[in-house]
Amino acid sequence: MENRKTTFALFFGNRGFFPGELIASARKDMQDAMERNGFDYIIMEEKLTRYGAVETIEEGKLYNNFLKEHEGEFDGVILSLPNFGDENGASVALNGIDVPVLVQAYPDEKGKMDFAHRRDSLCGKIAMCNVLRQCKIKYTLTENAVVAPNSKEFDKDLDNFAAICRIVRKLKNFNIGAIGARTTAFKTVRIDEIAMQNKNINVETIDLSVVFDMMDKVEKDELSAKMEYYSNICDFGTYPPEKLENISRLGVVMDKLIKDYNLHAVGIRCWNEFETKYGFAPCLVLSDLNEKGIPAACELDINNAIMMYALQEASNSPVMLLDANNNYHEEKDKMILFHCSAIPQSFFKGKTKISEHLMFKKSFGEGTGVGIVDGDICDGKVTIGSFKTEDGKLCAFTAEMTLTDDPIEDCFFGCGVVAQSDSTEDILKYMCENGYRHHIAIAKGSFAFAVKEAMEKYLDYNTDIL
Repeated sequence: MENRKTTFALFFGNRGFFPGELIASARKDMQDAMERNGFDYIIMEEKLTRYGAVETIEEGKLYNNFLKEHEGEFDGVILSLPNFGDENGASVALNGIDVPVLVQAYPDEKGKMDFAHRRDSLCGKIAMCNVLRQCKIKYTLTENAVVAPNSKEFDKDLDNFAAICRIVRKLKNFNIGAIGARTTAFKTVRIDEIAMQNKNINVETIDLSVVFDMMDKVEKDELSAKMEYYSNICDFGTYPPEKLENISRLGVVMDKLIKDYNLHAVGIRCWNEFETKYGFAPCLVLSDLNEKGIPAACELDINNAIMMYALQEASNSPVMLLDANNNYHEEKDKMILFHCSAIPQSFFKGKTKISEHLMFKKSFGEGTGVGIVDGDICDGKVTIGSFKTEDGKLCAFTAEMTLTDDPIEDCFFGCGVVAQSDSTEDILKYMCENGYRHHIAIAKGSFAFAVKEAMEKYLDYNTDIL
């Protein structure tokens, strides 16, 4: 995650025979809303147009030039309608922009319906949206038809719109690292690189032989620093020191690959070569990358690295990837999510410990699967999603669930948590009917609307919300 604040360009519509005096207070209201919610903004000088708003085509040209002068400095435009607004000026002002647009209209107030105070912003919003659609300018609506910038409802609209803008900005052009070949046993994670490249998602493939060669050549000072770092994150218990050393070698190599190839997310072939050659599972390395803001998918699930990246940008926080793994007793609204795990530290209730992957222990012998991250997963509201390529298209779904503190048997291997939703059965049926893989990307908070809006409307992915 980056520290850069989401930045909006503020636009104010006007129509001359409606109260223009309302524009000045709207400019102040909107700037106050930006500061209150921690967003940056750019705003055209008030003196450049009548009331500092846009009505005529000439004023629209001035605003369009303003946007071009600040290209790359803003993530979205907030189109505010203090009164009816003029769609001619707006269509010129927003011509050629390539960022999301939020359309906000002020409410009329009881006792202020006379000619001197009436806004008609609701009617103006309907007209404005009609013309924006005619002009192929994509836009997002506030949750309520009319909303005041100084309201809690608008604060929520801003949070959602900021999430949309972050997703769109980051997914328009980024690089994913495919570390190793597709896990041989998992045809489920096959992808269409060309379909992804057509949407400016570039995949850089790096063979495990390259990774292993780099691991063997890690410098002592880099290795020592990484070993100390990892040992401070997790309790390694009594496992032999070479386990920490080999895990740290991979950690150093992954840092270099991410830097050298400018990778924003990765998928890794996590079994079985790391286990058979070096005697460890790479979960801790992936866990740490996820915590640092480089979504890292196990089992070379490149597609869900995209969903992880989108959810990370929506929530502005680390994400995790789990399996939709088990039913939970007889409760149809619940299921158990599980992984070995590569879960980021901020998803755990306390400090974690390193343990051994029992499946690898069974398959390859004792000591081969040391490196999975064990701990208790936090409960709370989350947004989930999954991603796939199919028939040349990019497809996704998203939904909201709650991670609960329902107990799971002590003998349960790995990290598991119970997820609950009234739509749990629908989600599972949807995954099966539409051929989604068993992996689910997860972020804290409620962002399903933002993910769907960004992916479907602005990025042109086939996206469903459940």
